[in-house]
Amino acid sequence: MSESIDALQLNLNSGGLHIMNVSLAIIMFGVALELTVEDFKKVAKNPKGTLIGLCSQFFVLPALTFLLVILMEPHPSFALGMMMVAACPGGNISNFFSLLAKGNAALSVSMTAFATLLSIFMTPFNFAFWASLYGPTNAILTEIHLDLFEVFRIIILILGIPLILGMTLRHFKDTFSQKISPFIKNFGIIFFAGFVIVAFSMNFEHFTNFVHLVIALVFFHNAVALMSGYGLGYIFGLPKPDRKSIAIETGIQNSGLGLLLIFNFFDGLGGMALVAAWWGIWHIIAGLSIGWYWSIGKSTLQRVFTNA
Repeated sequence: MSESIDALQLNLNSGGLHIMNVSLAIIMFGVALELTVEDFKKVAKNPKGTLIGLCSQFFVLPALTFLLVILMEPHPSFALGMMMVAACPGGNISNFFSLLAKGNAALSVSMTAFATLLSIFMTPFNFAFWASLYGPTNAILTEIHLDLFEVFRIIILILGIPLILGMTLRHFKDTFSQKISPFIKNFGIIFFAGFVIVAFSMNFEHFTNFVHLVIALVFFHNAVALMSGYGLGYIFGLPKPDRKSIAIETGIQNSGLGLLLIFNFFDGLGGMALVAAWWGIWHIIAGLSIGWYWSIGKSTLQRVFTNA
């Protein structure tokens, strides 16, 4: 298994990488159009929820991922994929799931904004730090000679610059920005989804032949992320809507960014790409499920069992 999964070469050429870069940048630009300096000032006045959420995102999840890797001892490239996903910021779709779950939507949006900003530094740092502590993953890093400055540069290009441009446009053209923001954001998501569908169809045989190897791994990893986010909010006495949003922000990762980094710096290493790709599918299923449960599912199930 180990030789075959690491020999797996997914079909994604340089043109496909450019499309992925552009689509993620468009999504980030659309998100930035919704942000103002005032949003950050509001968080500064009442930072508790956001700080706990960011701690969950950038400190607790990577550390728990490292412990999960030690306990489960997955194949090294799977472990590296888990660490990559854990190092990424929350995904943009997390805001929708937070709203669906009747969480604190404002907290969710502020976490997404701050996590994206911090990910410029924290994603390369967390990935390199935790991967270097585990022998099998460190061996891959040593063999590939990961250039952290280049990782930083890529993240600046696809997250940092669109964030600055979007917020600048919002500052000088507020009304115009609010009008085009939904269109830009939705276009970016649809564009990226279309790209993923095409890329998936080109690699369908590879995916079906190997995905069974990571289904349980991603399930437990995602469950740990969701529960740790909720649990941290509970420990610090946050209200239930805040706990829901932190759980979702921690469990819904930007796996698209993870895939981009995997293809840019690891030549689409089979095990890493498989983990990130399946995470991208699974966290949508998990997000919809937990959102439904926290909104109407719990009361619906209680009525069903009461009447049974």
